[in-house]
Amino acid sequence: MTGFMSCAMGDPAVQREAIIPQGAAFFAIKEVRPVRHFAFHLLPYFTLLAFSAALDPLRIANQLAQRPLYRWTVTSCDGGPAASSCGMSVNVDQSLGPFSRETDLVVCGGTVRVGAGAKDLLGLLRQHARFGGRVGGICTGAIALAQAGLLKGRRATLHWENQPAFQETFPDIEVTQNAYEVDGTIFTCGGGVGTTDMMLEQIEADYGGAFAGLVADMCLYSQRRSDHAPQRASVSTGIETRNPFLVRAIKAMQSQIEAPPTMEELADAAGCSRRQMERLFVKYLGKSPYRFFRDLRLDHARGLLRETDLKVSEVAVASGFTSTMVFTKSFRARFGRSPKQSRSAP
Repeated sequence: MTGFMSCAMGDPAVQREAIIPQGAAFFAIKEVRPVRHFAFHLLPYFTLLAFSAALDPLRIANQLAQRPLYRWTVTSCDGGPAASSCGMSVNVDQSLGPFSRETDLVVCGGTVRVGAGAKDLLGLLRQHARFGGRVGGICTGAIALAQAGLLKGRRATLHWENQPAFQETFPDIEVTQNAYEVDGTIFTCGGGVGTTDMMLEQIEADYGGAFAGLVADMCLYSQRRSDHAPQRASVSTGIETRNPFLVRAIKAMQSQIEAPPTMEELADAAGCSRRQMERLFVKYLGKSPYRFFRDLRLDHARGLLRETDLKVSEVAVASGFTSTMVFTKSFRARFGRSPKQSRSAP
């Protein structure tokens, strides 16, 4: 499903020293614990924000404690610089290789490319988990964990934009809309600043809430979220109105993409008449409920085309269109290109 490049297994991780910058703020850590080691594997087109949001809380923790609480190793498929989704490349420590069981092995994803997962990476993830190591996925890193078979029977999450395609490909995995999920030795997050929330929870588990709170303050992060916090703002925030009829109608649309209800059924779900619902959509969104729902389904289809190997006819059905011809015509009208052209576009 994703464009993981072929990875050559490298040598075992180099024992890189923990980075302990100097700073004015200080927090005395009394606990004596082994230094926790994270290995971050950067996939091609990884999200720079999500990666840095994971790394900096660890750096800040060391800085505040003036002790080596955490250290990290950064890898890429071939040991060369890893290109992020914004075009910036990041130097790494080594190529992909095995790590000790005590290491937290984290796959950092980002922009998805259609293709098979690298066998070496998937094999390493399975091996690490089999011997009791903790494994994580940041942003779309959860896709690699799913391909490795590590998310069966687990709760997991990834960026909301990539969830429709993920659920089509892995229908048996329980995917949540939460900012992050920690399920035993498996941890995943949607990326962005949600990665910081997840890392702060780990720091709190290791050294307590007061210390994690100061790390958050150093990040200028005043609104920590729990794992149950949603990734996205509420529907009412997105449409800039709290009108309950409109919100209920949109939620009904979002939950029934593949089998679209009729306008009458949507009005019933909203708790108003069809005419009233139509007036509300035009007033607040500038389009009819039919047009809004069609665009919602077409946006869903575009994601499936870009991130799965589903045939155009299968994407049409998964997006609530009974006719491939109608789907293609509607898609071209919205995006200016056919479904096939959209799939092959860079």
